[in-house]
Amino acid sequence: MKQTWRWFGPRDLVSIDDMLQAGVEGVVSALHHVPTGAVWTSTEIGNRQGEIGRMNDGSASGIAWDVVESLPVSEDIKKQKGAWREHLASYKTSLRNLAAAGIDVVCYNFMPVLDWTRTDLAWRLPHGGTCMRFDYADFAAFDIHILKRANAAEDFPEDIAAEAERRYRAMSDDIRKALAGNVAFGLPGAAERLTLDDVRDHLAEYGSIDAERLRRHLIDFLEEVIPVAEEAGIRMCCHPDDPPYPLLGLPRILSTEADYATIMRAVDRPANGITLCAGSLGARSDNDLPGMMERLGDRVHFLHLRNVRRETPALFGSFYEAEHLGGETDMVALIGAALKEEARRRAAGRSDHSIPFRPDHGQDILDDLKRKAQPGYPAIGRLKGLAELRGIATALSHPAYGVPV
Repeated sequence: MKQTWRWFGPRDLVSIDDMLQAGVEGVVSALHHVPTGAVWTSTEIGNRQGEIGRMNDGSASGIAWDVVESLPVSEDIKKQKGAWREHLASYKTSLRNLAAAGIDVVCYNFMPVLDWTRTDLAWRLPHGGTCMRFDYADFAAFDIHILKRANAAEDFPEDIAAEAERRYRAMSDDIRKALAGNVAFGLPGAAERLTLDDVRDHLAEYGSIDAERLRRHLIDFLEEVIPVAEEAGIRMCCHPDDPPYPLLGLPRILSTEADYATIMRAVDRPANGITLCAGSLGARSDNDLPGMMERLGDRVHFLHLRNVRRETPALFGSFYEAEHLGGETDMVALIGAALKEEARRRAAGRSDHSIPFRPDHGQDILDDLKRKAQPGYPAIGRLKGLAELRGIATALSHPAYGVPV
């Protein structure tokens, strides 16, 4: 398992030097400044590779850009409207340019409108650190009373809708504004450029798109890009919905093992793969992460290892970002399943036998609380998680006790 680390580019408050000291072996990054739908040029890709290849003092870092996360799929492609064919052509060109630069794993998602959703980006934990949290009632308050989406209350259980109204009435204007900002932070692009009216416009355009149609659009997208990726030597891997259940009346099509199995069957080619995100999928109690790794492992091209603590036994509900070994997912069993998959790949002579993983998210602890890095991506919290995950993988790989290597 190759230890990687997500880096948001020069604006990231966690530097290349920091990640080197954490002991990472590769970098996960993207060209966030390039507008969605535009081509990632060879020049821009090379610039990012150069930034990753240098430490603060200009010396060589010795690490490379291994995984793209993400090459974004435009809303036009997802809806098959507007400039979607032009964006599709740009996507194919970007894949070819990435392959020419030696990058062979591309993570993407097909979530409509929202890339991910949290209601609190710095929820205080008993030990004094903070983490990201999704509170179902707070989200309902946003949806029903702040966004004022038509018939939104009907999408929530009666008790959640009632609690949402109580909370909304008790909120100050500043708290309401902060809640809206936290939800908007997961919107694609720069959250500050999107108003509530922008969100409403996006939602209106999805009014005629149900889950079946969105799934068809994803399959259409894959039928176009997977042959290009395969020819170029790139492995594509789709990230699951986060959280993995319907929000804002939008369809969700990658929330369960059955969802992924459907897409793998529809475009049954090795380059069409999975980003197995333990945190996203783990927010649903009916997702068996170690079992998914065992059954779908042949197509797992990238691993996000994080954990969440569900706060209710309900299928859809509140959760927070737990310590990497502290949530509902059995991380030891999941890593064990990943190591077994790697052993199978080595025995089959596959060149992709080492699956890249990264410590996804992390709690803000110690100096993280002062640094105020990208929400979910602190230096020390992720270092702690990486150390724990690395320790499990090392122990399970020991020749006397662990998975055959």
